[in-house]
Amino acid sequence: MNIHQTFSLPTWIAGLTLAGLSIALPALTSAPAPAAIAARSKAVLAVETLTPSQQDWPTTIKVNGAVAAWQEAKIGAEIGSLRIKQVLVDVGDRVKRGQDLAVLADDTVVAELHKQQASVDKSRANLAKARADAARAREIQDSGALSSQKIDEYVIAEQTARADLALAEAELENQRIRLRQTHIVASDDGVISARGAGMGDVVTAGTELFRLVRQGRVEWRAEVNAQQLAQIRPGQTVELSLPDGGRVSGTVRMTAPTVDDATRNALVYVDIPNAAAKPGMYLQGSIAVGEQAALVVPQTALVLRDGRDYLFEIAESSVATGTQTVIQRNVVTGRRVGDWVEIREGIAGDAHLVAGGGAFLKDGDIVNVTPKI
Repeated sequence: MNIHQTFSLPTWIAGLTLAGLSIALPALTSAPAPAAIAARSKAVLAVETLTPSQQDWPTTIKVNGAVAAWQEAKIGAEIGSLRIKQVLVDVGDRVKRGQDLAVLADDTVVAELHKQQASVDKSRANLAKARADAARAREIQDSGALSSQKIDEYVIAEQTARADLALAEAELENQRIRLRQTHIVASDDGVISARGAGMGDVVTAGTELFRLVRQGRVEWRAEVNAQQLAQIRPGQTVELSLPDGGRVSGTVRMTAPTVDDATRNALVYVDIPNAAAKPGMYLQGSIAVGEQAALVVPQTALVLRDGRDYLFEIAESSVATGTQTVIQRNVVTGRRVGDWVEIREGIAGDAHLVAGGGAFLKDGDIVNVTPKI
């Protein structure tokens, strides 16, 4: 055996060992701590955080009620036994005060008017004759040509003729009124809501021919219990939900002075815009009865799971690693205004919460926390 080869083998092995150590040492000094590697590998999401805010929100009462006409005017015939000659409006038409709605046949009324006009002319002639007779009697009363009794008769005849003329003129005015009543007119501005008049119908006095929503004005009549009634005052704001998904604002005008014996509910009368809803609609509304402090968070922070609402709170542990643990908190929500939700139970006012992306998290997950929004 070669002696040189025998002693060079360990030297060669030692050289390889030293070279391996020289390569491994830099790698060990540059590697991160094992805890940091584990934390980074476990972080499932990078999140922003927020804290709940305190805001003064309106306190509302949610109730239901029907839309009705503010006032409905019933328009009927004031004169009877006449036929409807014309019907000039229909349901839904907007009309003005004094506008013709229907016209009755006026032939007999016109004839009576002419007859009474002749009666007035006759009474006026009788008065002229009686006045002349009385004037002559007064002229000769001192001459003794006529007795006092005869003179008195002429004077009384004059007074009677004057009264007959007044009576005839009054009856003439009555016939003129009857002629005007053959025109069925609107008693106020508004919208025709019902029509009972038909062409050719013979009406009787008092027959309802039309129904009119005065000024086209409608109102919402909310049904509230006694406890709710005590919180409601005129002037409070009301928000109504319409069937098409829209919303409309109104104002409480008055509350009913009594409570219904059967339902134990009272009515609240709310003025709403004329074109907002139709009479007969049944709507839900919210009456703002005051303000109350609320702990609120954005809607984006809230997570809905299995019918419950959750928020993810940032735990205070593991800060040194740059990552933190989230805790799933079951919360009780309340009012909602826009994109904000009231939190009534489940978190403290100074809690640090995940601002968004909670749907991808579960209790105990590790997250990378970016600066607060």
